[in-house]
Amino acid sequence: KQIGMVFQNSALFDSMSVFENISLALNEHYKYSNDKIREIVAEQLAHVNLKNTENLMPSELSGGMRKRVGIARSLAMKPKILLFDEPTTGLDPITADVINDLIIETNKKLKITSIIVTHDMTSAYKIGDRIAMLYKGKIEDIDSIDNIRKTKNPVIYQFINGLASGPITD
Repeated sequence: KQIGMVFQNSALFDSMSVFENISLALNEHYKYSNDKIREIVAEQLAHVNLKNTENLMPSELSGGMRKRVGIARSLAMKPKILLFDEPTTGLDPITADVINDLIIETNKKLKITSIIVTHDMTSAYKIGDRIAMLYKGKIEDIDSIDNIRKTKNPVIYQFINGLASGPITD
């Protein structure tokens, strides 16, 4: 209950409305009244700038809207930690930046910790305080963004600069 997960493709249930997707875990884990659940869902939708979308179905939402509903669903449980799997994958650069800003705002406003798995270095640099690079199942390095950008480690250098040549091979 203290850890929320935001999945890469949002993992919304297609046959359930936005309201039903967000309220599912609340109904499973708490004995809240219907009014309280409606209040929580509305609050979380407002937080992700999706007021009055409770009755929409996932097929009626854009990719960015689905991502934000996924975030709202995770926040409804009031987690202390949020895990994000590739939060900007499949989004245009502007929408990706909206998601980045939402993650930053959420961390500051709710005072929660976010752990983001991403290959999108623009997002990593904007959102992150520290970056950990995994390579061959092990942590290659953990450091500040400034130090990661100045790295002499050839594996990290190749990855963050998106270079075809280097120690990382497909």
